[in-house]
Amino acid sequence: MELNSPYLLSALAAAPGLAICIYIYWKDKFDPEPRSLLVKSFILGIGSVVLTLLISKIILPPLGFEHESANLFWSLASCVLGIGLVEEYSKYFFVRYFAYKKSAFNEPFDGITYCVIVSMGFATLENFMYVFQDEDGFKVAIMRMFLSVPAHAVFGVIMGYHLGLQKHYNRKFAGAYGLMLAATLHGLFDFFLFQSYIPGMFLGALASLIFGLRYSLRAIRMHSEISPFNGKNTAAQDF
Repeated sequence: MELNSPYLLSALAAAPGLAICIYIYWKDKFDPEPRSLLVKSFILGIGSVVLTLLISKIILPPLGFEHESANLFWSLASCVLGIGLVEEYSKYFFVRYFAYKKSAFNEPFDGITYCVIVSMGFATLENFMYVFQDEDGFKVAIMRMFLSVPAHAVFGVIMGYHLGLQKHYNRKFAGAYGLMLAATLHGLFDFFLFQSYIPGMFLGALASLIFGLRYSLRAIRMHSEISPFNGKNTAAQDF
């Protein structure tokens, strides 16, 4: 089979997002979410790409964002606000105004579950777009499998952790804080990738991803511990 075969590219584009969905479903072990609701959330995640494109085409152009600007400060601001915030808000919107309102969202860990599932819907469609637009789709698919898709999952966990605290511990602005934290980390990750022409900048993207991964694993562990369905009465904690 050719490396750029559409069948192989489709499999590579879909596999990482679906694998992460299965992993997060498995981690939600005390009170798993209805599969039908997870499928709907994944589809809404695909729809969040459309919302991102609409914002990017209508609202952002007058602001003059330039992700690859020679002015590093403006490039950073453009990545955090023009990419990170726009994409993470698009995902947040569908979680906050769909899954968040469901009775199945009945433990803190559910914030992580739904944010990751929506994020994987977003990342999967984005994968297909990038893989099939590039002449070397196979290389792009492999790189995104180990960088971009895990990064989207990490951003989803961070946002979902705080959204779970907001709903179940009455922390009014926790969701907004989680959104801004995810958007900032997302922006930093992209910023370092866009400045890859500067020696060593790629390491910044790896560092951002590793930091987010460590944060996410701790968030998953903590929300598992404070689940009301695991038989423990552990109080909510902070990082």
